[in-house]
Amino acid sequence: MHYPSGKTHLYAILAHPVAHVRASEFYGPIIQAEKRDAFLVPLHVLPENLAQTIPVLQKIGNLKGVILTIPHKEAMAELCHDMGPAGQLADAVNTVRFEADGRLVGDHFDGVGFVNAARAHGIEPRGSRVLMLGAGGAARAIAFSLADEGAAAITISNRTESRARDLAAIVQAVFEDVEVKAGPADATGHDLIVNCTSLGLKPNDPMPLDPATLTSDMRFFDIIAPRDTEIMEKARDIGLAKVVGGRPMVEHQVVAQLNFLGAPRMET
Repeated sequence: MHYPSGKTHLYAILAHPVAHVRASEFYGPIIQAEKRDAFLVPLHVLPENLAQTIPVLQKIGNLKGVILTIPHKEAMAELCHDMGPAGQLADAVNTVRFEADGRLVGDHFDGVGFVNAARAHGIEPRGSRVLMLGAGGAARAIAFSLADEGAAAITISNRTESRARDLAAIVQAVFEDVEVKAGPADATGHDLIVNCTSLGLKPNDPMPLDPATLTSDMRFFDIIAPRDTEIMEKARDIGLAKVVGGRPMVEHQVVAQLNFLGAPRMET
Protein backbone atom coordinates (compact mmCIF):
# COMPACT_ATOMS: atom_id res chain seq x y z
CA MET A 1 0.00 0.00 0.00
CA HIS A 2 1.19 3.51 -0.86
CA TYR A 3 1.01 5.97 2.03
CA PRO A 4 0.58 9.67 1.24
CA SER A 5 3.45 12.07 1.84
CA GLY A 6 3.86 15.82 1.59
CA LYS A 7 4.30 15.42 -2.17
CA THR A 8 1.06 13.49 -2.62
CA HIS A 9 -1.74 15.19 -4.52
CA LEU A 10 -4.88 15.11 -2.40
CA TYR A 11 -8.41 15.02 -3.84
CA ALA A 12 -11.75 15.19 -2.05
CA ILE A 13 -15.02 13.58 -3.07
CA LEU A 14 -17.89 15.79 -1.94
CA ALA A 15 -21.22 14.18 -1.09
CA HIS A 16 -24.40 14.47 0.95
CA PRO A 17 -24.99 12.09 2.58
CA VAL A 18 -21.47 10.69 2.72
CA ALA A 19 -21.78 7.44 4.73
CA HIS A 20 -22.77 5.44 1.64
CA VAL A 21 -19.86 6.68 -0.48
CA ARG A 22 -17.55 3.80 -1.39
CA ALA A 23 -15.39 5.72 -3.85
CA SER A 24 -12.14 4.83 -2.09
CA GLU A 25 -12.82 1.15 -2.78
CA PHE A 26 -12.74 1.92 -6.52
CA TYR A 27 -10.26 4.77 -6.70
CA GLY A 28 -7.68 3.35 -4.28
CA PRO A 29 -6.79 0.20 -6.25
CA ILE A 30 -6.73 2.10 -9.55
CA ILE A 31 -4.50 4.81 -8.09
CA GLN A 32 -2.17 2.02 -6.95
CA ALA A 33 -2.29 0.19 -10.30
CA GLU A 34 -1.65 3.44 -12.18
CA LYS A 35 1.24 4.22 -9.79
CA ARG A 36 -0.16 7.65 -9.01
CA ASP A 37 1.04 9.66 -6.04
CA ALA A 38 -2.52 10.61 -5.10
CA PHE A 39 -5.02 10.09 -2.30
CA LEU A 40 -8.81 10.51 -2.17
CA VAL A 41 -10.87 11.32 0.92
CA PRO A 42 -14.70 11.61 1.15
CA LEU A 43 -16.00 14.85 2.69
CA HIS A 44 -19.53 15.53 3.89
CA VAL A 45 -20.69 18.84 2.41
CA LEU A 46 -24.28 20.06 2.65
CA PRO A 47 -25.71 21.54 -0.57
CA GLU A 48 -26.18 24.96 0.99
CA ASN A 49 -22.50 25.01 2.00
CA LEU A 50 -20.93 24.01 -1.33
CA ALA A 51 -20.23 27.52 -2.61
CA GLN A 52 -18.54 28.49 0.66
CA THR A 53 -16.60 25.23 0.97
CA ILE A 54 -14.84 25.27 -2.40
CA PRO A 55 -12.79 28.48 -1.80
CA VAL A 56 -11.66 27.06 1.54
CA LEU A 57 -10.51 23.81 -0.09
CA GLN A 58 -8.64 25.82 -2.73
CA LYS A 59 -6.51 27.32 0.04
CA ILE A 60 -5.07 23.88 0.87
CA GLY A 61 -1.95 23.81 -1.26
CA ASN A 62 -1.70 20.06 -1.82
CA LEU A 63 -5.44 19.54 -2.38
CA LYS A 64 -5.59 19.70 -6.16
CA GLY A 65 -9.25 19.15 -6.99
CA VAL A 66 -12.58 17.58 -6.11
CA ILE A 67 -14.85 14.83 -7.36
CA LEU A 68 -18.58 15.43 -7.07
CA THR A 69 -21.41 13.03 -6.42
CA ILE A 70 -25.05 13.46 -5.40
CA PRO A 71 -26.27 16.21 -5.03
CA HIS A 72 -23.45 18.53 -6.11
CA LYS A 73 -22.86 17.97 -9.84
CA GLU A 74 -25.20 20.62 -11.24
CA ALA A 75 -24.44 23.22 -8.56
CA MET A 76 -20.69 22.77 -9.03
CA ALA A 77 -21.02 23.47 -12.74
CA GLU A 78 -22.30 26.95 -11.89
CA LEU A 79 -19.13 27.63 -9.87
CA CYS A 80 -16.69 26.57 -12.60
CA HIS A 81 -14.78 29.14 -14.62
CA ASP A 82 -14.25 26.69 -17.49
CA MET A 83 -15.90 23.38 -18.43
CA GLY A 84 -14.98 20.67 -20.89
CA PRO A 85 -17.38 19.67 -23.67
CA ALA A 86 -19.05 16.84 -21.75
CA GLY A 87 -19.66 19.10 -18.77
CA GLN A 88 -21.13 21.79 -21.01
CA LEU A 89 -23.51 19.35 -22.68
CA ALA A 90 -24.58 17.74 -19.41
CA ASP A 91 -24.70 21.11 -17.61
CA ALA A 92 -23.07 19.27 -14.72
CA VAL A 93 -19.56 18.26 -13.63
CA ASN A 94 -18.27 15.37 -11.55
CA THR A 95 -14.60 16.37 -11.51
CA VAL A 96 -13.01 19.78 -10.92
CA ARG A 97 -9.34 20.69 -11.14
CA PHE A 98 -7.97 23.53 -9.01
CA GLU A 99 -5.70 25.68 -11.18
CA ALA A 100 -2.80 27.63 -9.67
CA ASP A 101 -4.41 30.94 -10.71
CA GLY A 102 -7.57 30.11 -8.78
CA ARG A 103 -9.69 29.00 -11.71
CA LEU A 104 -12.01 26.00 -11.35
CA VAL A 105 -11.94 23.76 -14.43
CA GLY A 106 -14.56 21.02 -14.52
CA ASP A 107 -15.82 18.25 -16.74
CA HIS A 108 -18.11 15.21 -16.63
CA PHE A 109 -16.68 11.70 -17.08
CA ASP A 110 -19.67 9.34 -16.87
CA GLY A 111 -19.98 9.39 -20.65
CA VAL A 112 -16.34 8.74 -21.50
CA GLY A 113 -16.20 6.07 -18.79
CA PHE A 114 -19.18 4.31 -20.33
CA VAL A 115 -17.93 4.51 -23.92
CA ASN A 116 -14.41 3.32 -23.06
CA ALA A 117 -15.77 0.46 -20.92
CA ALA A 118 -18.22 -0.57 -23.62
CA ARG A 119 -15.52 -0.74 -26.27
CA ALA A 120 -13.18 -2.59 -23.91
CA HIS A 121 -15.90 -5.27 -23.64
CA GLY A 122 -16.57 -5.51 -27.36
CA ILE A 123 -19.62 -3.23 -27.46
CA GLU A 124 -19.44 -0.60 -30.21
CA PRO A 125 -21.76 2.39 -29.66
CA ARG A 126 -21.39 3.66 -33.24
CA GLY A 127 -24.38 2.63 -35.32
CA SER A 128 -26.22 1.12 -32.35
CA ARG A 129 -29.93 1.48 -31.70
CA VAL A 130 -29.91 2.16 -27.96
CA LEU A 131 -32.61 1.78 -25.32
CA MET A 132 -31.62 3.83 -22.29
CA LEU A 133 -33.44 3.12 -19.05
CA GLY A 134 -33.44 6.18 -16.81
CA ALA A 135 -33.07 9.91 -17.34
CA GLY A 136 -30.97 11.06 -14.39
CA GLY A 137 -27.57 12.72 -14.34
CA ALA A 138 -25.54 9.71 -15.48
CA ALA A 139 -28.10 8.92 -18.19
CA ARG A 140 -27.86 12.48 -19.44
CA ALA A 141 -24.08 12.32 -19.77
CA ILE A 142 -24.18 8.89 -21.41
CA ALA A 143 -26.92 9.93 -23.85
CA PHE A 144 -24.78 12.83 -25.07
CA SER A 145 -21.72 10.57 -25.37
CA LEU A 146 -23.65 7.91 -27.29
CA ALA A 147 -24.96 10.52 -29.70
CA ASP A 148 -21.50 12.07 -30.07
CA GLU A 149 -20.01 8.63 -30.78
CA GLY A 150 -22.45 8.03 -33.63
CA ALA A 151 -25.29 5.94 -32.21
CA ALA A 152 -27.97 5.51 -34.88
CA ALA A 153 -30.90 6.03 -32.50
CA ILE A 154 -31.54 6.48 -28.79
CA THR A 155 -34.81 5.73 -27.01
CA ILE A 156 -35.03 7.05 -23.45
CA SER A 157 -37.42 5.40 -21.01
CA ASN A 158 -38.08 6.76 -17.54
CA ARG A 159 -40.65 6.19 -14.81
CA THR A 160 -41.52 9.90 -15.05
CA GLU A 161 -42.16 10.13 -18.77
CA SER A 162 -41.78 13.91 -18.90
CA ARG A 163 -38.14 13.62 -17.81
CA ALA A 164 -37.47 11.19 -20.67
CA ARG A 165 -39.12 13.55 -23.14
CA ASP A 166 -37.16 16.53 -21.84
CA LEU A 167 -33.83 14.72 -22.07
CA ALA A 168 -34.62 13.36 -25.53
CA ALA A 169 -35.46 16.86 -26.76
CA ILE A 170 -32.21 18.31 -25.39
CA VAL A 171 -30.03 15.59 -26.95
CA GLN A 172 -31.93 15.77 -30.26
CA ALA A 173 -31.43 19.54 -30.44
CA VAL A 174 -27.65 19.12 -30.23
CA PHE A 175 -27.33 16.00 -32.40
CA GLU A 176 -29.79 16.47 -35.25
CA ASP A 177 -28.50 13.45 -37.20
CA VAL A 178 -29.33 11.00 -34.39
CA GLU A 179 -32.90 9.86 -33.83
CA VAL A 180 -33.62 10.56 -30.16
CA LYS A 181 -37.03 10.01 -28.56
CA ALA A 182 -38.81 8.98 -25.38
CA GLY A 183 -40.41 5.55 -25.33
CA PRO A 184 -41.43 2.54 -23.25
CA ALA A 185 -39.05 0.16 -21.45
CA ASP A 186 -39.27 -2.33 -24.30
CA ALA A 187 -36.07 -3.66 -25.86
CA THR A 188 -37.77 -4.65 -29.14
CA GLY A 189 -36.01 -3.07 -32.10
CA HIS A 190 -32.89 -2.12 -30.15
CA ASP A 191 -29.48 -3.77 -30.08
CA LEU A 192 -27.91 -2.08 -27.02
CA ILE A 193 -29.76 -1.70 -23.71
CA VAL A 194 -28.24 0.56 -21.05
CA ASN A 195 -29.71 0.50 -17.56
CA CYS A 196 -29.06 3.82 -15.83
CA THR A 197 -31.65 3.27 -13.09
CA SER A 198 -30.96 1.98 -9.59
CA LEU A 199 -33.44 -0.86 -10.02
CA GLY A 200 -31.77 -4.12 -9.06
CA LEU A 201 -29.66 -2.82 -6.20
CA LYS A 202 -32.24 -3.95 -3.63
CA PRO A 203 -33.44 -7.57 -3.40
CA ASN A 204 -37.12 -6.80 -4.00
CA ASP A 205 -36.66 -4.27 -6.79
CA PRO A 206 -38.74 -4.79 -9.94
CA MET A 207 -36.72 -5.34 -13.10
CA PRO A 208 -36.15 -2.20 -15.19
CA LEU A 209 -37.69 -3.83 -18.26
CA ASP A 210 -39.53 -6.99 -19.28
CA PRO A 211 -36.82 -9.59 -20.05
CA ALA A 212 -39.18 -11.20 -22.57
CA THR A 213 -38.34 -8.30 -24.92
CA LEU A 214 -34.62 -9.23 -24.90
CA THR A 215 -33.11 -11.39 -27.65
CA SER A 216 -29.75 -13.09 -27.93
CA ASP A 217 -28.39 -10.63 -30.52
CA MET A 218 -28.70 -7.70 -28.09
CA ARG A 219 -26.10 -6.32 -25.67
CA PHE A 220 -26.87 -5.23 -22.10
CA PHE A 221 -24.90 -2.77 -19.97
CA ASP A 222 -26.00 -2.08 -16.39
CA ILE A 223 -24.03 0.98 -15.28
CA ILE A 224 -25.21 0.99 -11.67
CA ALA A 225 -24.79 -2.60 -10.56
CA PRO A 226 -21.71 -3.41 -8.46
CA ARG A 227 -22.81 -7.04 -8.74
CA ASP A 228 -24.99 -9.12 -11.05
CA THR A 229 -28.66 -8.22 -10.79
CA GLU A 230 -31.72 -10.27 -11.68
CA ILE A 231 -32.07 -8.59 -15.07
CA MET A 232 -28.40 -9.29 -15.86
CA GLU A 233 -28.88 -12.96 -14.95
CA LYS A 234 -32.01 -13.10 -17.12
CA ALA A 235 -30.09 -11.55 -20.00
CA ARG A 236 -27.41 -14.22 -19.72
CA ASP A 237 -30.04 -16.97 -19.52
CA ILE A 238 -31.56 -15.68 -22.77
CA GLY A 239 -28.10 -15.93 -24.34
CA LEU A 240 -27.00 -12.35 -24.73
CA ALA A 241 -23.33 -12.53 -25.63
CA LYS A 242 -22.46 -9.21 -23.97
CA VAL A 243 -23.73 -8.47 -20.46
CA VAL A 244 -21.65 -5.92 -18.57
CA GLY A 245 -22.05 -4.59 -15.02
CA GLY A 246 -21.17 -1.20 -13.59
CA ARG A 247 -17.62 -1.66 -12.33
CA PRO A 248 -15.85 -1.39 -15.74
CA MET A 249 -17.46 1.99 -16.36
CA VAL A 250 -16.22 3.26 -12.99
CA GLU A 251 -12.72 1.93 -13.63
CA HIS A 252 -12.44 3.60 -17.03
CA GLN A 253 -13.91 6.80 -15.64
CA VAL A 254 -11.38 6.90 -12.80
CA VAL A 255 -8.43 6.67 -15.20
CA ALA A 256 -9.84 9.55 -17.26
CA GLN A 257 -10.44 11.60 -14.10
CA LEU A 258 -6.89 11.03 -12.84
CA ASN A 259 -5.52 12.20 -16.18
CA PHE A 260 -7.74 15.30 -16.10
CA LEU A 261 -6.73 16.11 -12.52
CA GLY A 262 -3.04 15.74 -13.36
CA ALA A 263 -2.44 13.11 -10.68
CA PRO A 264 1.35 12.58 -10.78
CA ARG A 265 3.13 9.28 -11.16
CA MET A 266 5.00 8.01 -8.13
CA GLU A 267 8.73 8.57 -8.12
CA THR A 268 10.78 5.41 -8.62
